[in-house]
Amino acid sequence: MHVAIRFASPRWLRQRQDLKSFRQWGSKTPGHPENFETPGVEVTTGPLGQGIANAVGLALAEKHLAARFNKPDNEIVDHYTYSIIGDGCQMEGITNEVCSLAGHWGLGKLIAFYDDNHISIDGDTEIAFTENVDKRFEALGWHVIWVKNGNNGYDEIRAAIKEAKAVTDKPTLIKVTTTIGYGSPNKANSYSVHGAALGEKEVEATRNNLGWPYEPFQVPEDVKSHWSRHTPEGAALEADWNAKFAAYENKYPEEAEELKSIISGDLPAGWEKALPTYTPESPGDATRNLSQRCLNALAKAVPGFLGGSADLASSNMTLLKASGDFQNATPEGRNLRFGVREHGMGAICNGIALHSPGFIPYCATFFVFTDYMRAAMRISALSEAGVIYVMTHDSIGLGEDGPTHQPIEHLSSFRAMPNIMMFRPADGNETAGAYKIAVTRRNTPSVLALSRQKLPQLPGTSIENVERGGYTISDNSTGNKPDVILIGTGSELEIAAQAGEELRREGKTVRVVSFVCWELFDEQTDEYKESVLPSDVSARVSIEAGSTFGWGKIVGGKGKSIGVDSFGASAPAGKLYKEFGITVEAVVAAAKSLI
Repeated sequence: MHVAIRFASPRWLRQRQDLKSFRQWGSKTPGHPENFETPGVEVTTGPLGQGIANAVGLALAEKHLAARFNKPDNEIVDHYTYSIIGDGCQMEGITNEVCSLAGHWGLGKLIAFYDDNHISIDGDTEIAFTENVDKRFEALGWHVIWVKNGNNGYDEIRAAIKEAKAVTDKPTLIKVTTTIGYGSPNKANSYSVHGAALGEKEVEATRNNLGWPYEPFQVPEDVKSHWSRHTPEGAALEADWNAKFAAYENKYPEEAEELKSIISGDLPAGWEKALPTYTPESPGDATRNLSQRCLNALAKAVPGFLGGSADLASSNMTLLKASGDFQNATPEGRNLRFGVREHGMGAICNGIALHSPGFIPYCATFFVFTDYMRAAMRISALSEAGVIYVMTHDSIGLGEDGPTHQPIEHLSSFRAMPNIMMFRPADGNETAGAYKIAVTRRNTPSVLALSRQKLPQLPGTSIENVERGGYTISDNSTGNKPDVILIGTGSELEIAAQAGEELRREGKTVRVVSFVCWELFDEQTDEYKESVLPSDVSARVSIEAGSTFGWGKIVGGKGKSIGVDSFGASAPAGKLYKEFGITVEAVVAAAKSLI
């Protein structure tokens, strides 16, 4: 569909070569819609269900902006969100998650077209999908319209859109019954046209059957003129809106300034000064609590900052105290209540992030439950949507909930994912530093793994150094030649620091390094990396309460990694750390074996 629209649009008529290069290297017409590749494509929607989920996020963004900024004499925000979904999308669980929320939130300007052609890759949907979709969506709080002739019932489709726009208190599903491969005399209404080309003979037969006399890639003049008329119409509509906004800005300057920040992505001057800072004398706290202070500070300083949790706000510590909930009756609220819908939550936040550059959505759950939302998080990275993932209960340190809730491989898995930043801050300064980077990097999502247990404010950490990814917090060596380098993240940086002190008392020179974000360290110059991890120092020990997978890249072939390479267990955090060897003693012993 995105290719067909691109082909017909006048802006792209001169670029037929892109169509001829469909799904080929370097073309603007990839196999699935990609917002970073093809101009005019808003979101990346290859995996089924992601598109409608993004659409819910886009519609949420519109309703939120309208509630915050529209005035009785100037309705400055007023647009619809359209989505096309198929039978496969309807089968995916994420679709039910997000459409349930859309109905609950009353997203009246969301209109979804359901291509009801009864065909999926394996054949007719009667083999696996026989539910009544109409009744399901009605139960979810949607208005449902059925267009029985979707092949050429254009007036029926236009009437359905008009009816959908008249329903303002709920989203609308327009079920459009179509024939897949319509016009193909031998393959229409079969799964053989779902994902494969018709073939040269069938293309010719289809041309003859439809009475289509034009050469391949030729756009008839009447089609060109039909689409081209939208260019001056669009220019006129844009001019009208600009004049309307000028009047709005003159009468409501403060609101206009906030709205411009959200539309443009320009952050208010000095916003980062709102982030809290700490000294070693500041009281210790769990980084999830320190995160909450950052979230609330950012909500006051950044107009487009909003988000919520998958039914764990009181555990993730993600409530914005100065704001109400986004609900049907109160869409100006900035606390998003997603319920237990992790996958849908992530994908909705992608839509919010891609609506306007100044929207900075965050969403939260326990770190282990990223397993439920990984597909959406991968799309965040792929589509360059700067969502902030606030993931608490980051290790076996969460304690008694046991191995079902204790993440092990998760840090490593996100470090392996392209274009995503995996932060594991150790204290208040590093937590604030992680948020500072996450807010500014609008084309890269961030994951913050945060502790349940209380941690001290460590000497040597800083907001500024977080942007280096890895940096030295203490060092008694000279000439960039310590006897050993101890490397930690999160709650284990304290252990590395304590081990360093013990080794120094024994006369060793020790450098302790915080490795808060591998991805940021990788971006540094070779000179800086050498200043932190000198190549001549092979005695390196890492400690992290998670999988040791990947740490060989940091500690080298002669270094040692202390971690957890099995599932956890149910017990208090202190007991678990001792039993799994995440201790000062283990670090000291490993270091001595290398010196």
